[in-house]
Amino acid sequence: MGQTERPSSPVDASSFQYVVGVDIGSQTCSCCALKPDKSQALKPLEFANAPAGFTQVQEHLEHLGVPANHLLIGLEATSRYGENLSRFLESRGYQLCLLHPRQTHQFAQQRGLRAKTDQLDASTIARILLSGEARRGYVPTELIATYRELVRLHSHFSDEVARYKNEIHAELFVLFPEFRQIFSDPCRPTALGILKRYPSAQACASAGVEAMTVTLHELAPRHYGRKTAEQLVNLAQHSTSAGIAVSARSSSLKILCDQLEHTQSNLAHLEEEIENLLDADRVANGKERPSSPSEAAVDYAASCIWQPCARFGCRSRPLVSTTIG
Repeated sequence: MGQTERPSSPVDASSFQYVVGVDIGSQTCSCCALKPDKSQALKPLEFANAPAGFTQVQEHLEHLGVPANHLLIGLEATSRYGENLSRFLESRGYQLCLLHPRQTHQFAQQRGLRAKTDQLDASTIARILLSGEARRGYVPTELIATYRELVRLHSHFSDEVARYKNEIHAELFVLFPEFRQIFSDPCRPTALGILKRYPSAQACASAGVEAMTVTLHELAPRHYGRKTAEQLVNLAQHSTSAGIAVSARSSSLKILCDQLEHTQSNLAHLEEEIENLLDADRVANGKERPSSPSEAAVDYAASCIWQPCARFGCRSRPLVSTTIG
């Protein structure tokens, strides 16, 4: 995993009696079996992407009358939707060839088989296997698959945190624009705690100094006290907030604050899980990796996933949103 793998050699389909292309969908899949001369061996079949459908496609392929290991089955690695089918076919003795999306797209476009955004069909995938140009895609190990899922989720949570923060800033601009004179970052824990209780200038002004002092002592007793409460209430009483849709916007701000705290908590737990996984990997393989902070560990995990992509000349890092090839 620490070294870039060499490019895979072209797949030789000449040793197989038939090739089968499988087009994967979230609900249904289709397959097409071809002979080495590219003529159709079986009528194309559409089947459910579910256990019953897997059994159906196995029975369909048995009509060819050859052992499972005499068939080469190609699937495009476009998402998670093909994982269960791949494992099913592999366990039945079929020879699989996972095709990287980049090579299948280039093959189809060069031959005018589809528009740039059209989905590949099963017949085209089978033809790629017979072309002599297909290269086996990278099949991730359990460890790489785990890294991939965790890094993908980390990226998602990070994006959500940024979005919630932006929305909180936007709501606060109309509800209590002066709030940032006291709390420069309204998304810090103490500021969030105040906003969840008093989400507008009107709410802060109505609460008064005594209630605000109590709240600050509960949230951060060593940092804020009566003086801060007086400043905050005074700003609230003289706020330039227009007071439009205060109730609805206050509800929105409180929900956003809750969502931000919840997502940040999940993000912290996820980073801890990545740290633990990297520690176990390092101990098992004697690897060096950043010990802290968590962000560096996540970057390291991402680089571990990225390594296999180089074998197909990928120039971007799609590892958190697409299947690794």
